[in-house]
Amino acid sequence: MKNNKYNCLVVLGPTASGKTRLACEIASALNGEIISADSRQVYQYLNIGTGKDLGEYFIKGKQIPYHLIDTCEPTSKFYLNDFMAECEKAFQHLISKKKLPVICGGTGLYLDSLRKDFSFTQIKENSELRQSLEGLTKEELQSELKKFPAQQTLYVDTDSKKRLVRAIEVATFIQQNPQELKSGKRPNHPYYIGIDVSAEERKKLITQRLSNRMDEGLLEEVEGLLNNGLTHDRLEFLGLEYKFVSYYLQNKITKEELFQKLQTAIFQFSKRQMTWFRKMEKEGVTINWIKRETSLTYIIQQISDALKTDNG
Repeated sequence: MKNNKYNCLVVLGPTASGKTRLACEIASALNGEIISADSRQVYQYLNIGTGKDLGEYFIKGKQIPYHLIDTCEPTSKFYLNDFMAECEKAFQHLISKKKLPVICGGTGLYLDSLRKDFSFTQIKENSELRQSLEGLTKEELQSELKKFPAQQTLYVDTDSKKRLVRAIEVATFIQQNPQELKSGKRPNHPYYIGIDVSAEERKKLITQRLSNRMDEGLLEEVEGLLNNGLTHDRLEFLGLEYKFVSYYLQNKITKEELFQKLQTAIFQFSKRQMTWFRKMEKEGVTINWIKRETSLTYIIQQISDALKTDNG
């Protein structure tokens, strides 16, 4: 693979689009292993809410090996620089085994780190800044965040005060330390496959999956996390499913509101993902979009042809 133009594959798409299954099918056909690019699947015990779907890693009776899933405790904090280090370690390990790294996920910053140097993101907490932001409302924090360039804040969950504070902290550091910004290319050369799902279909898929997750025991999963010492503050920081179930368990919202508010939040998250993918394309990334109904044989052939392309 070292003589090829592309030395890895990225399977991306909005949440609920079927990335995991497709990535596993591709890995099975092309002697690959999965590297997860999902910011929450690194945490142990967060199974239903993060959609690990580990059953999908079995193709034709064989398990597809995976990396960066269940690697740390949910009380730990896993930042972008942690992902970069662990991803590079897994990447080099797979290359040494002559395996195809199949990177699968929808976390925009993680995907960007495959082609950009984000070493500056190893940013420590600024206790003085955090103290100054502590008394601000969510709306005031959102206003503060808008003072920074949009490209630095595009992917932030603006409904979470903790994530807003962290985003302001990172953006402030970048603003004050521009000399530490780098844009050098990383040594990975991904071939991108994107799952193209219309807005209407995304909503249907999200609604069905959320209903399934509720039936599969999402509430019980979160209750178990609380019983094992995870705090409501931590659940809020983990976002989406964990945040809204936490609200429900604290009687801040009804069960009906839980479904409706969480559904809306996931719709919004999905829209932000698509905005991020379009941003990647504007920056020069070629994403080869496919429909969910596209033949797997056709997809495998398309990727195989690309991987055989020489540098020149």
